[in-house]
Amino acid sequence: MTISSKKSSKSNIDDAHANQSLLSKALTPEFHWGDKDEFLDVIYWMRQILGVLLGLVWGVIPLKGFIGLALFILVNVAIVYIYYNSFQKIDEEEYGGASEILKEGLMTSFSSFLVAWIILYSALHSESGS
Repeated sequence: MTISSKKSSKSNIDDAHANQSLLSKALTPEFHWGDKDEFLDVIYWMRQILGVLLGLVWGVIPLKGFIGLALFILVNVAIVYIYYNSFQKIDEEEYGGASEILKEGLMTSFSSFLVAWIILYSALHSESGS
């Protein structure tokens, strides 16, 4: 195999990756992320969806107080850690360490979680005082 054919096959692989949607990249195990921002975008939006879903679940259950908050942080961080460490097998040092990945989008996810949790909990479990 010549150098030009190696470059050609590498560019074909890069072109194929560039044409994939972000969702298909996120769902591909051990995907090679050429653009670090794309991976961090996946973490951010995964967290936002997770925050709303956990807020809805916590509102239906009904969880309340510190246990609900602590469980949210634990579940959210655990899912992101498992995703990037076991599913994607990302070298965390490329992204500034584990703490940088784990805190990407955490506070906005927490805000979405709180809004969903409070609204659903209030709608389903509040007693009318009349």
